[in-house]
Amino acid sequence: MQNNLKYELHNVLSGKSQVRFGTIIQTIASYLKDGEKTNSAIEDTKRFKSEETKRLEDFITQNDFWIAEIDFSKYVSEGAEQKVYLKDTEHVLKLNDSIYYTSWQDYLHNLLLQNYFFPDTAYKLLGFTKANNTIYAAVQQSYVAITATTDLDQVKKFLTLNRFENTRNNDYYNAELGIIYKTCTMKMY
Repeated sequence: MQNNLKYELHNVLSGKSQVRFGTIIQTIASYLKDGEKTNSAIEDTKRFKSEETKRLEDFITQNDFWIAEIDFSKYVSEGAEQKVYLKDTEHVLKLNDSIYYTSWQDYLHNLLLQNYFFPDTAYKLLGFTKANNTIYAAVQQSYVAITATTDLDQVKKFLTLNRFENTRNNDYYNAELGIIYKTCTMKMY
């Protein structure tokens, strides 16, 4: 079963299989992958990410994927990774500059993993915006009203059933899949 899941996730990340709202995310991730250096050891991560960001900006411009208007007056909150705004009565808009990712491609893969594992709260990439020379991905997600506190024991049971081991606090790791789950962020390694 784990091998099938690993194969399926590989296909999602490589764009061979579909996932909810994944088409544009897969297209951009593929575009960025095509521009990667073939050097297996990236010696200067900042320089790599800077070059990747330039390629991303070219893609956004060539494909008219800039979002001109965001209503910043509808600010809700922010976490370590993203700023959240009300979009309408059914959606929130989240801005993320990929600061916690080694590359934009990693961020896009994170979106695909989120959408695969949690299709009911899938992210829809609407485009990108730029502020103070920083590019932000703008994703839309269904607005979920909090009706109860999250039961962390239920989360732990769910993740344990799916072969994730609790590494510390609310951080989990699935060694077979190479996925780290940190409260609400997934990364594949």
